[in-house]
Amino acid sequence: MKLLIIGGVAGGATAAARARRLNEDAEIVLFERGEYISFANCGLPYYIGEVIKERASLLVTTVNDFKQRYSIDIRIFSEVTAIDREKKQVAVINLQTGESYHESYDKIILSPGAEPFKPPIDGIDLDNIYNLRNIPDTDRIKAFVDTQQPESAIVVGGGFIGLEMVENLAIRGVKTTIVEKLDQVMPSLDFEMASFMSAHLKEKGVECILGDGIRSFTQNGSRLTVHTENGRKLECDMAILSIGVKPENRLARNAGLEIGTRGGVKVSATMQTSDPNIYAVGDAIEVTDYIFGFNTMMALAGPANKQGRIAADNVMGRRSIFRGTLGTSVVKLFDLTVASTGANESFLVKNNIPFLFSYTHSGSHASYYPGAEMMAIKLFFSPSSGKILGAQIIGKDGVDKRIDVIATAIHGSMTVYDLEELEMAYAPPYSSAKDPVNIAGFVAGNILKGDVGNINWSEMAAIDIDQDILIDLRNKDELVEEGSIEGALHIPLHNLRKRLKELDTDKNYILFCAIGLRGYVGYRIMSQKGFKVRNLSGGYRTFLGAKEKIMAESPNTPLWKAE
Repeated sequence: MKLLIIGGVAGGATAAARARRLNEDAEIVLFERGEYISFANCGLPYYIGEVIKERASLLVTTVNDFKQRYSIDIRIFSEVTAIDREKKQVAVINLQTGESYHESYDKIILSPGAEPFKPPIDGIDLDNIYNLRNIPDTDRIKAFVDTQQPESAIVVGGGFIGLEMVENLAIRGVKTTIVEKLDQVMPSLDFEMASFMSAHLKEKGVECILGDGIRSFTQNGSRLTVHTENGRKLECDMAILSIGVKPENRLARNAGLEIGTRGGVKVSATMQTSDPNIYAVGDAIEVTDYIFGFNTMMALAGPANKQGRIAADNVMGRRSIFRGTLGTSVVKLFDLTVASTGANESFLVKNNIPFLFSYTHSGSHASYYPGAEMMAIKLFFSPSSGKILGAQIIGKDGVDKRIDVIATAIHGSMTVYDLEELEMAYAPPYSSAKDPVNIAGFVAGNILKGDVGNINWSEMAAIDIDQDILIDLRNKDELVEEGSIEGALHIPLHNLRKRLKELDTDKNYILFCAIGLRGYVGYRIMSQKGFKVRNLSGGYRTFLGAKEKIMAESPNTPLWKAE
């Protein structure tokens, strides 16, 4: 058996190690066009920010260490330029010497990754405009920051890398602005959840220019001028492009392998391409969405590692399958942790999938133990079965633990009723007797059981102000500190029962509090007394996050001036 692995890092290096563990006698050759076969992509921004102090920490393993441990022929600075499927050989060029040669194979595992998307923008190749994909990119950016000590930077794109670069440039004292063509950062989240991130960025002194793209770059002495599509002119010392990535499919396409509709290499559940002797893994392939079975692409290290292992299993005769991806992810943004798994609202709407969702705001641990922080959870579930479809969580402490629990629940085809019953570890420093995951299950279960009728923020612009009466159930001091919704009747929850006689049973009532809990209690009181009532899902806190979008989509709405 002669196995060629084209590309290293998460997919390729994992495949090489697994293949050797399964077959001590196989001839395994790993081609990498760069210098490094296995490095921590996800750690690159933190090295630039000097959170990671040592460059060597980014190297998961060195070429020599990998060779010695696994007895693999590793050829760095070697680019595979073509695959001849009939002759079962590849063309290779040594990028240092220029030498070209051919190498035969029995099987191939492709792991070429993805490359930064580079749109045709005037001036995009000017000096001091950077992409961040690998260690050489990191070295260039860090050298510029170290030696030139820039005062300002523009980060184009508000996804994972863009947000991590914003934080790490800020750590280095660089005044940073995000320019994002969408009306929100972090496109994998829903707008009202992403708004928490935008607000936090502003608190940290980061300007967010949303709903505006880049038209061109021009040089202004040693500085750059960024011209936006909406006519802004932004001056900066450097720019980071984080617009997205596209699969590196050239080698596969030229070899006649089947390419999917999204531009990724099509593979089976065994990671086999349309050629039975060629497998593919990582950012270059199209995979299956775990829940719904749709084709998708997911540039994440976790799935790439698993795919590398699975491809090696199958190459070496051990049946193994990849059952799909949930896209589970987490990102640190200054003091916030932001995580998601499974489907978001736009995906569900686009694919006409029936769904319900709930908002909950829970403490990271017992409120009486010092340091508890609130986390916001948006949970998606099936209206018929209660099966969990996805979740988004934003908070400071314990977010990663909760998203992992929900991702595991989705893998187990669990429902919101199962979340109610999960027995989570509890001690005051770590959680509450009813964990935030349990609370999310309780609230979703209440919706399914008909114990509460909700109105979501997206429906608020369409209410009839002559028939729909808003009641703010918070205490007076909360209104003074946080504001309210104009025109809302203020009845603190503890006074609601004795003031019901003041209310007109012919009207419709919308209850809200800070996070939805008192609204639910108020709903139970009023619904059992014959009132037509709904609870504002997620409360005033969620409403504030979405208020800007409500105003943008319905500018003539006579409500929603938060005082």
